[in-house]
Amino acid sequence: MEYYSKALLIRRKVLGEEHPDTAAIYNDIAMVYYSQGEYEKSLEYYSKALQIMEKVLGEEHPGTATTYNNIAMVYDAQDEYEKSLEYYSKALQIREKVLGEEHPSTAATYNNIANMHYSQDEYEKSLEYHSKALQIREKVLGKEHDETASTYNNMAIVYGKQGDYEKSLEYNFKALQIKEKVLGKEHPKTARTYHNIAILYEIQGELDKSLEYYKKALTIYKFRLGEHHPKTISLYNIIKKLQDNNDSERI
Repeated sequence: MEYYSKALLIRRKVLGEEHPDTAAIYNDIAMVYYSQGEYEKSLEYYSKALQIMEKVLGEEHPGTATTYNNIAMVYDAQDEYEKSLEYYSKALQIREKVLGEEHPSTAATYNNIANMHYSQDEYEKSLEYHSKALQIREKVLGKEHDETASTYNNMAIVYGKQGDYEKSLEYNFKALQIKEKVLGKEHPKTARTYHNIAILYEIQGELDKSLEYYKKALTIYKFRLGEHHPKTISLYNIIKKLQDNNDSERI
């Protein structure tokens, strides 16, 4: 933060208070406050950045849209969903108009709105916006892109929350196919999907399949995190408990 503050002083003095580069520093400071959970401070600096961008770049500039999106994220983190949706909608309106309805940034906004609806247990709305994001990502980025896989994963989570485990597995496997091919079978994101699939099989009482995927995830955790990492130890315990239950059912 110290160096951002120094940079801000220089830019305000040399470039002026209403220069886009000054706005960029306000934006950077706001991001730091956001990451620290200091949301009021974050909003204060995002508002400073927005004021400059709206005046200098205009209300329909992609940079202005990004700041609207960032403000929405802060409100979302504070569970102020009405305000969050207001700013996501402002960002979306610009991105659809200026960048187009098939741009990755437009897809990212659909994704953010979907996640916000998920936070409010509005699962149908969440799926609606994830589907919009997916349509763009499949077309523009391709069906084997990491962001496409992330959307499959997000949709799988929503279907799981709805109790539609068959659909959830379907989308988890779509995500897994991409992750194994693009990221590799030893990537942490691949492990996360193995873990998610294992949980779904466990819920449905398919213990053999559940153990198979828990063990796949465990192999990666051991390799990436080490045997003494809390995630690895936790998964060891899950597998042991599941094996004991599975063995008792067979007696």
